[in-house]
Amino acid sequence: MNHLTLRSVVRNRESEWAVILAGGDGTRLKSLTRKIAGDERPKQFCSVLGKVTLLEETRTRAALELARHRTLYVVNRIHESYYVPILGNEPPSNLVVQPSNRGTAPAILYTLLRIAAVDPHAVVAFLPSDHYISDNAKFMTYIRAALDTARRRTDLVILLGLDPESPEVEYGWIEPAEPIHGQSRVYRVRRFWEKPNQLLAQVLQLRGCLWNSFVMVASVQALLGIVESAIPQLYTSFIGLAPFLGTPEEANLINKLYDRMAEVNFSHQVLAHRPERLAVLKVTGVRWNDLGEPKRVLASLSIAGVRPHWLEGFRPLPPQGFSVSSLPAHESLLQLRPTRRASKLQM
Repeated sequence: MNHLTLRSVVRNRESEWAVILAGGDGTRLKSLTRKIAGDERPKQFCSVLGKVTLLEETRTRAALELARHRTLYVVNRIHESYYVPILGNEPPSNLVVQPSNRGTAPAILYTLLRIAAVDPHAVVAFLPSDHYISDNAKFMTYIRAALDTARRRTDLVILLGLDPESPEVEYGWIEPAEPIHGQSRVYRVRRFWEKPNQLLAQVLQLRGCLWNSFVMVASVQALLGIVESAIPQLYTSFIGLAPFLGTPEEANLINKLYDRMAEVNFSHQVLAHRPERLAVLKVTGVRWNDLGEPKRVLASLSIAGVRPHWLEGFRPLPPQGFSVSSLPAHESLLQLRPTRRASKLQM
C-alpha cells in the first residue's frame, strides 16, 4: 500500500462511527438477570455469558474495527446506576442519554443527529448490546465489508443477515433479492417477514431467507433519509432540535420531546416500509443469537461451552406453548457441558 493510499484509508476511517444500543429494558430476561445480579437490571448490564457484561462484550467487539473515541452509547437515564460503573470513563459526549425508553426509532434518530452535527459525512455501524456472537473477529470482518460498501453506496442502508439455523418464529427475517453489482455477498432486499408462524418460517428457511440481526451500517445521510421518508412526523419533531444539540438547552428540549412521544420501532415502522432503500450482507461461518429470552441464553452458553456459577439451580419459566423437550438438542439444559473457556468468547 503506497503512502497516498494509506492516507486515504486513514481519512476514510476517521469518518466511521460505532453506536452501541444499550437502552432497552430487557423485561423478558428479568428472571435470569435477577438470578445473576440479585436485581432486575437490564440484561446488557449483566455478566450473562461470562465475567464481563454484555455491554462490555459489545464494546470490545466494536473496538476491533472502530475507534473507541468515535463509539457512542445509547442509554436511558433510569438505568444510570447500572451504566455509570461501566461507562464512567467514557467522554460525556459519547453518551446519548434518553429520558426514557420510547423504542428503537427515537434512539437511532437522536443519535444520528448528534453524529451529523459533528460529522455530516459519517458512516455509522449500529450494534445492539444483547447479542451472542461466536467469533468476534470474524463477525467484525463483515462489519468492515459493510463499512466499505456503505462508503461507496451512500444511498443504501446495509443490514447484516445471518444464515438461519432453525425456523425461528421470534426473529425478523429478510428475503434477499438480486445481488448488487460489484458488491460481494450484498443483495437487494425484497421484503421483511416479522415473526412468522412456524410453517412460514420453515418456508422462509428453505427459500434462503436470512435472520435479521438488526446490525446496520450506512452513511448518516442514508439513515436520516430513510427515517424522514418512513416516519416524517418523528423526523420533523427531532430536526427542530438540531440547532440546540451540544448546547445547555439540549437536555431540557429532549425531555419535553420524549414526554409527548409514543413508542416507535425502527424495524417495524422504518425498515419494513422501505425495502427499496436496503441491502443485506450475508454473514456465514458465525453463530449468532439475540439474547431476548432465557432459552436463547442457555443455547448460547451451550454453544460457547460455558457454564457460569449462576446456572446452578436456575430454572426459567418457559414461554407459553414452549417446553424444554421441544428444544433442539443443543439448546436443552441437559446438554450443557462442564465449564470450559470458549476460544472466541471474550470472558
